[in-house]
Amino acid sequence: MTTDAASMYALRTQVERALGRFVERQFPAPGDPDLEPLRTAAEELLAGGKRLRPAFCYWGWRGAGGTDVPEIFTAAASLELLQASALVHDDVMDKSDLRRGMPAAHRRFQALHEKAGWHGSAEQFGEGAAILLGNLLLIWSGEMWRTSGLPPEALEAAQPVHDHMRTELMCGQYLDLLEQAHGENTFESALRVALFKSGKYSVEQPLRLGLVLAARELAPWMDELCTGYGRRVGIAFQLRDDILGVFGDPAQTGKPAGDDLREGKRTMLVARTLAAASSGDAQTVRRLLGDPALDERGVAALRRIIEDTGALQECEDLIADYLGDALTALDQAPVTPEARTALTELAVAATSRKT
Repeated sequence: MTTDAASMYALRTQVERALGRFVERQFPAPGDPDLEPLRTAAEELLAGGKRLRPAFCYWGWRGAGGTDVPEIFTAAASLELLQASALVHDDVMDKSDLRRGMPAAHRRFQALHEKAGWHGSAEQFGEGAAILLGNLLLIWSGEMWRTSGLPPEALEAAQPVHDHMRTELMCGQYLDLLEQAHGENTFESALRVALFKSGKYSVEQPLRLGLVLAARELAPWMDELCTGYGRRVGIAFQLRDDILGVFGDPAQTGKPAGDDLREGKRTMLVARTLAAASSGDAQTVRRLLGDPALDERGVAALRRIIEDTGALQECEDLIADYLGDALTALDQAPVTPEARTALTELAVAATSRKT
């Protein structure tokens, strides 16, 4: 293991320890059998993930001169709770069956109801319980952030960034619903959804949080780094997610092949496809996209159209362009050498990931 890989592994370990300690003390009645399914769902969901958001926050902190203290791991780890909250709610809205290779939260609560033979609708119970779990994780994310132990003046300086990030995420979730309801999309409208819902809060804002926590204020070069590097990596990150949602290996993504197609996601990849497709192919895309019963043959047909229109290659080229421009912006920023190396590796990992 290289020195850089070892530091990334150490960061992930510290984040997971902080999450484990925090969640362990959260439930008001430890050992209550009625609350145990809620606790188990939270713990299993938090056990997965690449920890990219905490990593961007941590290396923003280190890039601005912050020292390697336990409190920054706790503050950064709180972003995983925010991410978990968003995933639970997203799965309810998309009616997804799987998340990270396991039943989505609403499906596991639905199965609990069905197995116990309780009264009422099992599906409604599952969705209601999942919404509450997502809300709980959102509350915890704020609490973990506030009680991280970092100096009050640091948290106060970064709080507006933290608040804005959460607002952008919720607005992005709404814009995503709106985009699917409209039924038509352009690359620009899909990009706006991607930025609000994923790109900004996955890369740009965690990086900005770390920088402000360390420096107490956002210097001009920091803002330029967040937009020039962070925003571009965030867009490339979402473009990669679009591609994985259609072409990803279920064994690696933890979701069925072509699940984004069944859910009717109006992604940047789909927008590029519709813009370049013949009238017949465009009609096929519109007919099959969003069909929850879409089978392997239908997925294959949509994949063929996406490839034949050149949309897949175009998105791959865009990822490479965004990544290249982001790394150029990073080279121009006066971050610490260690942070520069780590942020370079994070950008590559985020935009070429397989899960």
